This record gives sequence, structure tokens and C-alpha cells, in this order.
Amino acid sequence: MAKLGTVHSNPNFPVTRESAIRFIVTLGTISLLADVTYEGARSINGPFLGTLGASAAVVGIVSGAGELIGYVLRLAGGVAADKTRRYWTLTVIGYVINLLVVPFMALAHHWGVAAALIIAERAGKGLRTPARDVMLSQASKIVGRGWGFGLHEFMDQTGAFLGPLLVAFVVAQTQHYNRAYALLGIPAGLAILALLRAIKLYPDPSRFDEPITPAMHSAGLPRPFWIYTIAGGLIAAGFVDLPLIAFHFQKTKLVAPALIPALYAIAMGIEGLSALAAGKLFDRLGTPVLVAGVLVAAASNPLVFFGSLWAAVAGMALWGAGMGALQSTMRARIADLVPAERRGAAYGIFNTAYGVLWFAGSSAVGILYGWSLMAAVAFAMVAELAAIPLLLIARRRPA
Repeated sequence: MAKLGTVHSNPNFPVTRESAIRFIVTLGTISLLADVTYEGARSINGPFLGTLGASAAVVGIVSGAGELIGYVLRLAGGVAADKTRRYWTLTVIGYVINLLVVPFMALAHHWGVAAALIIAERAGKGLRTPARDVMLSQASKIVGRGWGFGLHEFMDQTGAFLGPLLVAFVVAQTQHYNRAYALLGIPAGLAILALLRAIKLYPDPSRFDEPITPAMHSAGLPRPFWIYTIAGGLIAAGFVDLPLIAFHFQKTKLVAPALIPALYAIAMGIEGLSALAAGKLFDRLGTPVLVAGVLVAAASNPLVFFGSLWAAVAGMALWGAGMGALQSTMRARIADLVPAERRGAAYGIFNTAYGVLWFAGSSAVGILYGWSLMAAVAFAMVAELAAIPLLLIARRRPA
């Protein structure tokens, strides 16, 4: 087996559409198991912090800080991926941190300790995501950018659907969040085993894409990419993170505690189906699919915060549909806007801007929530809708 992460030309697998799909499914399987772990945890992080004495502002700030650190680390991970081409090395390190901290949440008895673990989980994800996305973009060139990223996102969200359901069952049976966190150590271990198997089967995924040689270089990233990055940041600022939504459900007693992760699971299931459909449509229609995702996500906010139980269910469904449409197509668009040799840095820069504004937006919504629920919802909707003109300006036909 080749040294971990080293790019070489060992033809261990055929470069065909079928092998590319198998590789995407392999990455999807790892993501599925990983999402069972950390999305299961995220479905109860907000209420768990509440039981430890955290306020709404603390929940919003901790959620935003985790995203901020995770997305800032994507810049470092992306630059490192471009410089070293050691995609598997960065992916392994990130997954180990991302997954193994989750079971330790069971030992947290103060909201400060739990907050540190939540942030560490996001940091691990941030470090490994650019390298993983570069490998995904390499394979998706053969099958279609939107379809490749959409298929991966579908599998990813399948895990995000199953994880909260597992947690909901455990919480309903035991009435203890700690036991749910401990149980999530099982899918975490399986994900790491699947990752090591993937490295053995596909030691050099760059063979799916055009080879990168020392002669390849570019003066900088194109202008449409920067406009697109600003648009992505505005979308991130307007996304209301799940812990605050779950906190709202718990505070208003709109949803029983055991049903909160179940609602999240429904949203994740819809997100996966939306990602698959949106990815396929993106290869045909392009930017209008992104715009539709923004509109759907914005429409979820008033339903989640102002409605009855059934309105909240509908709002969570729209939240999942909008998130799925955007999570798959936004990553696919970057691969079309940026040359191959700068793709790792591009993913890192985009995700850093996304994370900084996610933090700012999450913190603002959490603070506004304590002052005026109307102001919090208005802020979220205006930020998301402001991204639409920029998405249209940055529009460019896929290469």
C-alpha cells in the first residue's frame, strides 16, 4: 500500500464512470456513518446545553463558534491540500478528531466542557472537508458535478436522518442524553474502519480528473468565485442553526423533548432527497436551482418560530429541503468556477467566509431571539434573500 496521502500513478482501479460512482459511494458510506455520529449528537446539543444551565445566547454563540472554527480550519486544510496533495492524510486526521470527541460528551457535567467538545467536533470536520471535497470533485468530473455531489450528499444525509432517530429512541427509553452520546461511539468506530478500507481501494483518486503537473498554475481565483463567495456568506448568515431551533422548541414546549431529534431526523431525510434531486437538476439548469434553494430555506424561518406544531413540522421540512439543495449544488458550482490546481484553496476560502458569516449570523440570531423573535426571523430572511442577486451575477456556464 502506498504511503498515506501520497499522489502516485499506481493503477489499482479502472478510471471509468462505474469506478467513479463506486468511489463516490465509498466516500458516501464513510459520511453516512460519520453523520449518524455527529448529527445524532447535534440533534440534542442545544437541549443538552440547556440542561447544563446554558442560555439561548450561549447556545447560539457556541453553535456559531463551532462553525466559525471549523470553517476557518477549512482554509488551512484547503491550502495544505493544494500544497501537499496528501488528501487522505488530512481526511483521516480530521475524521478522527471529528468523530472520537462525540462519545466524550457523555462525561460532560458543565456546559463549558460540553461547549469545548462541540467546538472540537466542528474543528475536526473543518480540517478534513476541503481534502475530501477535492477528491469528490475529481470523481464527479466523470459523472457530472451536480450528480456526484448530490449522490454523496444524499448518503451523507441518510446518516443525518438515522442518527437523530437513534438518539430519539435512546432518549425516549432512558430519559438521559448522556447514554445517547455514549452509544454514538459505535458508528464513529465503524466510520474510521470504512475510511481505512477506502484508502486501500482508492489510494489515488486524482486519477479520475485531469492530472495536475508542476507546470499548471493560475495567477489567482476568478472574479465570479469571489462574488459567489460573498453570496455563500450571506446564505450562511441567514441559516438558523438547529441547536437554536431545538432550544426554541424546548423553551416553548411546542415539541416533547424526545420528539425534537425525531423532527431533526425528518429534516435530514428531506435534505438528503432534496440534495439528490437538486444535484441532478443542477447539471441541467445551473444557478436557478441554487436560487430555489435559497427561497425554500428563507421560507422555513417564520414557520419554525411562529407556527403551531404542524407549522413547525412544515418549517423543518422546508429547512431540510433548502439545506439539501444548497449543500450539494454550492460545492458543485465551486468545482466549475475554479481551475483544478486551485480547488483545495478555493474550497478552503469559500468555507472560511461561509463559517465566519455563519458565526456572525448565528450569534446575531441568538442575541436577537432574547430581545425580539420577530427581529431574529427578519434578520435571517433578509440575509438569505440578499444572496440571490449575487448568485445571478456570478452565474457562469459549467466548464
